[in-house]
Amino acid sequence: MDYITLNNGVKMPLEGFGVFQIPDAQVCEKAVLDAIKSGYRLIDTAAAYMNEEAVGNAIVKSGVAHEELFVVTKLWVQDAGYEQAKKAFNTSLEKLGLDYLDLYLIHQPMGDYHGAWRAMEELYKEGKIRAIGVCNFYPAILADFCETVDVSPAINQIELHPFFVQENALDNMKEYGVTPMAWGPLAEGKHGIFNHPVLTAIGDKYSKSAAQVALRWNVQRGVVIIPKSTHIERMEQNIDIWDFELTSDEIAEISKLDLGKSEIVDHGDPAFIRMIHSLKVHD
Repeated sequence: MDYITLNNGVKMPLEGFGVFQIPDAQVCEKAVLDAIKSGYRLIDTAAAYMNEEAVGNAIVKSGVAHEELFVVTKLWVQDAGYEQAKKAFNTSLEKLGLDYLDLYLIHQPMGDYHGAWRAMEELYKEGKIRAIGVCNFYPAILADFCETVDVSPAINQIELHPFFVQENALDNMKEYGVTPMAWGPLAEGKHGIFNHPVLTAIGDKYSKSAAQVALRWNVQRGVVIIPKSTHIERMEQNIDIWDFELTSDEIAEISKLDLGKSEIVDHGDPAFIRMIHSLKVHD
């Protein structure tokens, strides 16, 4: 496993395990336990995933000390605001059963996320969070944010996979010293990614699968990845990407698969914004 150093000096694994769309407590707990047994040390959850307690239970049962793990969760839109963020942070910490977080992220650039950030800056300076960051901040929003805040975000978690390359977003993050983190690094299974001819042909050279090639492509771009699976065999395969290296030509060939847009979610659609605001994680 390789690590990346964030803009505040904190080291973070380049690959972790995501638990999006695993709301069932028993399934999520077992998945996280299997992931930790498979060697994952970065676990990414969120208040909106409704499984923080399951993640916390798995961490306890794993027997692995928090100091050896890198635990990430996210602030939901409902709690965007100074006072709300402080309360939401404590709720997440309690559900996870932890006394500090490794990384706390604003889940969406919606609502009073500037007020939320001020609260997160305070929590960070108090040592309750090792690093703070954001999600889904596209270039103009991230640029405005970085020009405004006191503590620059360490991470921006956005959609990044061979069919949505987002080189402009990566260039913008580099300018501000923000590390990119990919959600959906396997495109949520779209576009036949697991059998894609370009990825498969490259994988054959290294005795690797198309999925492993897609994951390796991202980490070689300096992107942190968090693939999700509830099957231990797939978890083991997803983390087995550290014994080969793609050439610059292969990286360029994969990048040509870019569609230039997301086919998973449209953050520019007002209907999507309304839907996000309608989702509540508590009363």
